[in-house]
Amino acid sequence: MTDTDALLARCGRAQRAAETLLQQLLTALRTVLRDTPGNESAALQAEQARAHGVAWAATYVRALQQMMAWAQRLQAAGRLGELERLLLQAAYGEYLAQLAGGLPMSQGEIFRGDTLDAGAVAAFSADADVQHLRADGFTPPLRQRIAALLAEGAATRRFGDPAYDDPTLYQVSEQFARFADDHAEAAHRWHLGNDLIPDAVIAEMARLGVFGLTMAEAWGGAGMGKSAMCVVTEELARGYIGLGSLGTRTEIAAELIERNGTPDQKVRLLPGIASGAIIPTASFTEPDVGSDLGSIRTRAEKVDGGWRIHGNKTWTTHGARSDLMTLMVRTDPAERGYKGLSMMLAEKPRGSDANPFPAEGMRGGEIQVLGYRGMKEYEIAFDGFFVPDAALLGGQPGQGFKQLMQTFESARIQTAARAVGVAQNAFELGLAYAQQRLQFGQPILAFPRVADKLAWMAVETMVARQLTLFAAREKDAQRRCDIEAGMAKLLAARVAWANADNAVQVHGGNGYAVEYRISRVLCDARILNVFEGAAEIQANIVIRGLLAG
Repeated sequence: MTDTDALLARCGRAQRAAETLLQQLLTALRTVLRDTPGNESAALQAEQARAHGVAWAATYVRALQQMMAWAQRLQAAGRLGELERLLLQAAYGEYLAQLAGGLPMSQGEIFRGDTLDAGAVAAFSADADVQHLRADGFTPPLRQRIAALLAEGAATRRFGDPAYDDPTLYQVSEQFARFADDHAEAAHRWHLGNDLIPDAVIAEMARLGVFGLTMAEAWGGAGMGKSAMCVVTEELARGYIGLGSLGTRTEIAAELIERNGTPDQKVRLLPGIASGAIIPTASFTEPDVGSDLGSIRTRAEKVDGGWRIHGNKTWTTHGARSDLMTLMVRTDPAERGYKGLSMMLAEKPRGSDANPFPAEGMRGGEIQVLGYRGMKEYEIAFDGFFVPDAALLGGQPGQGFKQLMQTFESARIQTAARAVGVAQNAFELGLAYAQQRLQFGQPILAFPRVADKLAWMAVETMVARQLTLFAAREKDAQRRCDIEAGMAKLLAARVAWANADNAVQVHGGNGYAVEYRISRVLCDARILNVFEGAAEIQANIVIRGLLAG
């Protein structure tokens, strides 16, 4: 048996031990919830911290499964090199240690499984393969070797083979990596000036097929899957999160219309969305309504020939420059829950900085933000804004919440891919700086704690990437993947923030200077744990799905 075979076998046995631990934690959690006063929802809320901790543990176990699958694909193709083997070993060594000793849900929240089942954690910790990988999986010499291999591959961006399941995706990755690199310097200027991404850049992305990537060929799309979406999104977000995010609202709008639209809505809107001629925005959030969509108050009053919209929306990304709003409203005022909601495909004129919403019955202004610029955020007030009957998605009222839920898997997978791109950007900026910055007569990469940071950044970025691609493949196979999408978004967002924070530390004081790109990446990374469902919402989705399974 080769060293590689032995490593894969040991990781496989440790994986089974982790899966056993997870099942024991789930069993213990079910017992706790059953014994907690109140109904299931009340019990889950009372035990939210431990319940979310189990969701995180499940995310770790699934992530390790996908790292093993990644390594096996590479081995079968003859491409499992030294760096890839070390990334696998490090991921297992560190994640197993955290499952045993304490898993960070955020900077100040550590989940310890022994608070649910001390015996199960003790048995897991005593497992011979788990002990071996915890002791030898991510040792100082191994960290140093990973850092050295990363430095050797920096010039050609060889940071580990992603093992795409389609050879075409390597070509797609290279194409959009060049595009991102070509615009990286300009993107920092857009950020500093709080400028919109130029129309010419959006037009260039449209020509490259970004906006019709996953849409059916019948509507002018490329008919590619969510895996391709992840590859394109990651590379664009690696250059600038705004570039990677331009397709988010397109993805939501296109999926809403493809799945639910009337024949007229499809013919009228989808080709323009695919070509980039129609820029959509999503307007769901309200000043007092974030994740609790059932409490939406913005109402649509039925009038002759259409509807009049009244109410307020906030955090509408790319709202002024958009041509089409996917607008969630309440069409049945007597129904206060989800059943009273409808989705409107509200067309509008494009605005400008001076007059962002030049439509009768609509006014609003920009929300100033730390990062995630390039499209701008807006709050909007509707006072009788008119939309015709033809704007009601699917032609049937009361279906809005159900229609929107169908898009959340794709949106969260795409957001996870954005987070992977941001994480990769932070890592690459940190590595480049560590190679160039001299202190005490040598590059700071020579110092172990700098090298250690960069090694772990590369490991965890690959973990997040593989978990995200797995969720995309599940979606492409038309399997329900709300749990997988939630896990991918949960982990990738944390990795992006951790990488950005560590890369600032590698830069030292310069990392706090706005002229250095890492200062922008830090601001951009922070939002990923909040939008498209905050980390706490993702953990709740994951644990509810696991408990129901």
